[in-house]
Amino acid sequence: MSHRRSITVVAATAVAALAASVPVAGAVDYPPPSNPKSATTKPKGPFQTLNVCKNKKSCFPTIQSAVNKAKPGDKIKVANGTYKEGVVVSGASKRYIRLVGNPTDPSKVVLEAKGAKNKSNGLRITDAVHVTVDGFTAQHYKANGFFALRADNYTFNHLRSYLVGVYGIYAFHTVGGTMENSEAAWNSDSGFYIGETPPQAKPVRSIVKNIKSYGNVLGWSGTNMRYVTISKSQFYNNGTGIVPNTLSSEKYPPEEDNVITDNDIFWNNFNYYAGAPFKVQKNAADSTPYPVGVGVLLFGGRHNRIDNNRVYGNWLSGAGMIQQIILLPKLPEVSNLIGNQITNNQFGANGTDLNGRDLAYDGTGSDNCISGNTGVQSVVGAADVSGWPACPFSGANTYSQAGQTDMVNWAVDADHEKFLVQHPHATKAGVVPLFHYSDYTGTKAP
Repeated sequence: MSHRRSITVVAATAVAALAASVPVAGAVDYPPPSNPKSATTKPKGPFQTLNVCKNKKSCFPTIQSAVNKAKPGDKIKVANGTYKEGVVVSGASKRYIRLVGNPTDPSKVVLEAKGAKNKSNGLRITDAVHVTVDGFTAQHYKANGFFALRADNYTFNHLRSYLVGVYGIYAFHTVGGTMENSEAAWNSDSGFYIGETPPQAKPVRSIVKNIKSYGNVLGWSGTNMRYVTISKSQFYNNGTGIVPNTLSSEKYPPEEDNVITDNDIFWNNFNYYAGAPFKVQKNAADSTPYPVGVGVLLFGGRHNRIDNNRVYGNWLSGAGMIQQIILLPKLPEVSNLIGNQITNNQFGANGTDLNGRDLAYDGTGSDNCISGNTGVQSVVGAADVSGWPACPFSGANTYSQAGQTDMVNWAVDADHEKFLVQHPHATKAGVVPLFHYSDYTGTKAP
């Protein structure tokens, strides 16, 4: 893109592009967001176990038929098999129920959209608190694999979600919750997503740990997410790894108070434009998605911490942050980067698997700081890391027009490989790098 265009025009185009990459949560006929209005009290019992299995009169024939009969606190045990249905768990009468498939091997209990009447979501929880879903695989659904809406304190454990139309494992407008020991791959938007978290005077954190996200457009996306801790997880072989973001299309901007720590974020260079096992979503005529090749990027946000992660082999940039420019004129209070920290991360795998650039920051906002990181060989937005304040820091940051222009150009250029700096990857047991799907020799999409 020519630098003869003003930075304002370029920046606005870039932010429109970035915003377009995160679909509005209501795009697949979701109910409008609101707080649960029904009972949330813990049931006293007695409780029963409802069994779901194939070809036995003593069992429920479908998961939905068992859910329909379940009372608060009941357990639904699902036998190994393929269930061609979209399960809906809705209302206070389903609070505290537990759906248990095969936690040891979730591949043996499959929710399959092909042949199902309800193809939207593999399993959706709405207005039912403290619901547990453990030990299932969902695939081929038009919207999401597993979806929690106004489902406070849900538990998603030992889940797998493949080849769905939007998000693999997804929580929206919820207070608290857990995603753990789960995997999402080959999804046409993000593998995992927590978004539109209501602000809370006494925050309840959502805990995400030991998840694996690969082969997606985005490994993790979270529009206006709050109070989320992501740790001990792997994000690799996605177009972009982790992208918390601020948008006005969903309630409660900005995203804030999130912690991304002790994760492996590597090889996020999947150019799905050159071929993918899923249908690539179309963007608006004047938009492009997040750039391919980024490990973790804050798009706006306040008081987020990117700390003690291992970030390597991302051919555009390892970690970065950029102001939410398109909202700035009308919503400056939620658009600026405020109080974010990028600290103590290990870049480049001790020089064996380099990022294209390690750090990128446009210098906007206040109280943002970067320090304690090792292996940094190149940066965007400053001459070197000494151009940014060390943590902790209080005060205005120093804007870098050149840095912002570089990051903007990454997003808006039609050539998704133009700015990549390709380095050789180190050998990693059990993982094969993904750049072009046609050349990929790892495990293909199911």
